Amino acid sequence: MNKVLSKIKRNIIRQKAKRKEKRQVLSFHVGQQDQLDFVTYSGLEETPNYLVIDGRYIRTLFISGYPYTASSGWLNHLINFNHNVDISYHIEPVEATYALPKLNRKITELMSTKRAMERDGKIIGAELLDPLESATELRDKIQRGQENLFQVSLYITLSAKSLAELDRVTKLLETVLATRLFYTKSAMYQQLEGLQSVLPRGDNQLGQKRNLDSSSAAMTFPFISSEFVQESGVLYGINRSNNSLVIVDRFSLPNANSILFAQSGAGKSYTAKVEILRHLMQGTKVIVIDPEREYRRLADSVKGTYIKLSVHSKEKINPFDLSVNAFSETDGFADHVQSLTEIISLMAEGLSPEEKSVVDQAILKTYKKFGLSVKKPRKRERDTYPLLYDFYITLKTLKQTKLCQRLEKYTTGSLAEVFNSQTNLYLENRLVVFDTKDLPESLRQIMHLVIAQFVQNQVKSHTQKRLLVIDEAWLLLEHEESARFVAGLVRRARKYYLGVSIISQQANDFLQNAYGRAIASQSALRILMRQDTTTIRGVAQEFRLSEYEQKFLLTCERGEALIIADQHHVAVKITASENEHPLITTDPAEILRGK
Repeated sequence: MNKVLSKIKRNIIRQKAKRKEKRQVLSFHVGQQDQLDFVTYSGLEETPNYLVIDGRYIRTLFISGYPYTASSGWLNHLINFNHNVDISYHIEPVEATYALPKLNRKITELMSTKRAMERDGKIIGAELLDPLESATELRDKIQRGQENLFQVSLYITLSAKSLAELDRVTKLLETVLATRLFYTKSAMYQQLEGLQSVLPRGDNQLGQKRNLDSSSAAMTFPFISSEFVQESGVLYGINRSNNSLVIVDRFSLPNANSILFAQSGAGKSYTAKVEILRHLMQGTKVIVIDPEREYRRLADSVKGTYIKLSVHSKEKINPFDLSVNAFSETDGFADHVQSLTEIISLMAEGLSPEEKSVVDQAILKTYKKFGLSVKKPRKRERDTYPLLYDFYITLKTLKQTKLCQRLEKYTTGSLAEVFNSQTNLYLENRLVVFDTKDLPESLRQIMHLVIAQFVQNQVKSHTQKRLLVIDEAWLLLEHEESARFVAGLVRRARKYYLGVSIISQQANDFLQNAYGRAIASQSALRILMRQDTTTIRGVAQEFRLSEYEQKFLLTCERGEALIIADQHHVAVKITASENEHPLITTDPAEILRGK
C-alpha cells in the first residue's frame, strides 16, 4: 500500500512539474511574439510598381539618366524635396586595371563609328562626339592618377497614405528631377528588391549602376556642404547646400571689414540693408554713405538720422574739425593732418610733392593760430576750430598764389558754403545716413572723403562697435588721394572697433587698382554676388575661386551670394523676414503697392 501511494505521489509531482515547464515555455513564446509584433509589420502586399505595408503605399524609383555635366549642388532639388522620401546611395570603386580596358574598347568603338560616318559623308553630331570626348578625357585622367572610377546607384523610396497621393508625389518628383536632366524609373516587378536596397544595410539588390568619375561622385554625396554658424553673429541667409543657417560674426574675424561685389540688380544694396538691420538689433552703430538715395526708407523706419547733403544744405562738416575729446596717441594729430592734406589735394585737383609739403606746413600754421599743435591737440568747442578760409589766408601769407587760385571756389567762390562752415552734425543716433545724391559729380567724391575723415575722427574719440558702409565705393578709387585715404582707413579700422563695408558693382575697376586690391586683402569678409563674363576672371583670380564657384557666380539668381569668411566658402540665399522686406526693397512696383 505504501509503495502504491509513493508512486502516485511521484506521478502527481512529475505532472505538476511538466505543467509548470509548459506554462514557462508558453509565456516565453508569447513574450517573444509581442516583441516581434512591436518591430515588424503586420502584413505586406506586393504589386508590380508599389508595395503596401501596414496600410502605407511605398514605391521605389531609381535614377536611370544623368545630366551630361555635373556642377556644384546638382542634386539639391532631390535632397531638398519636401516630401516623405528615403534616399540611398551605393558607391562602389572600380579598379583602374578593370576600367581602362573597357574604356579603351568603348573609345575604339566610337572612333570606328566616327570614321565610318566620315567615309559615308554623314554629319557627325554631339551624340557621338560628346561621349567620345568624355571617354578619352576620363581615360587620360585615370592614367595620370587624377581621377578614379566609381559605380553609383541612386534609389528613392516614396511613402504615402493612399495610392492617389503616392502617384501625385511620384509625378512631382519626376518633374523636379527632369528639370535638372535626371530621369527616373520605377522598379517594375522589383519593388521588394528596391525596398531592400534602400534599407540601411548596404545591400544593392536592385543593381542599377552608373559609372561616374570621382569628381562627379563626390558632388552627389548630399552631406558634404560647408556650414558656417557663429552664435554671436547675425543671420545672413540660408545655406544653398543643406538649408542650414549662415550666421557670421564679422567682429570675431581677423578684422571687421567687408567687401561686396555684384552686378547692378543682383541685390547688393538689399544684402547690405539686411546686414545693417540685424547689426542694429545687436546694438552696433551704423554710418552709411549713400550716393544713390537707397537707404532713406530704412533710416526713417528705425528712426535714424538722415542727412541730405547738397550745395545749399544746412548740414555742414568742417574738414578742419577734430571732433574728438582729445588725441591721446602721439600720431593722432599727425594722421589728421595727413588726411586733411588728401582732401585739399582732391580740391586742388592734385598736388605736386613740393605743394604737399607747403600744404602740410600751412595746415600746421593754421592750427597754431588757434592754439592747436602736434604736441597740444586738446579739446575745443566746435565753433573755435579753423575753417578752410583760414587755411586759404595762411597759404596767401606763404605766397602760394597758384594754389590759392585753385582753392578759391571753395573759400570765396560759388562753393564756399559747402566746406567753409563749422560742423553742426552729431553721430549720436544708432543709424546715420549721409545722402550725397544731390551733390554735383565734381563735389561728391570730395564730400565722401570729408565724411569718411569725420567718421574716423569720431571713432577715435571713444571705442564703440560701429560699421561704416560706403556704397558705390568705386567712386573713391577714381583719384589717388581718396583711394589712399580709404585704404588707410580700412587698414586701421580694427584698432577702433570699426568695420568698413565697401560696396561696388565695378569689380574689375576695383581689383585692377592697387589701393582697391589692398582694401580687398584687408577685408576678412567677402560677399560675392552675380558676376558677368567680363568680371568673373578677375574676381576668380583675386579670391582663388574654384571652377564650380565661378559657375555659381555666373548663374546664381538675384539675392544669392558666395560668402568667403576666413577659410569658409558658403553659397547662401540672402533672406529677409516679412517685416524687414518692405523697409529695404528698392523694387518700384513693390514700393508703389506698399503706399
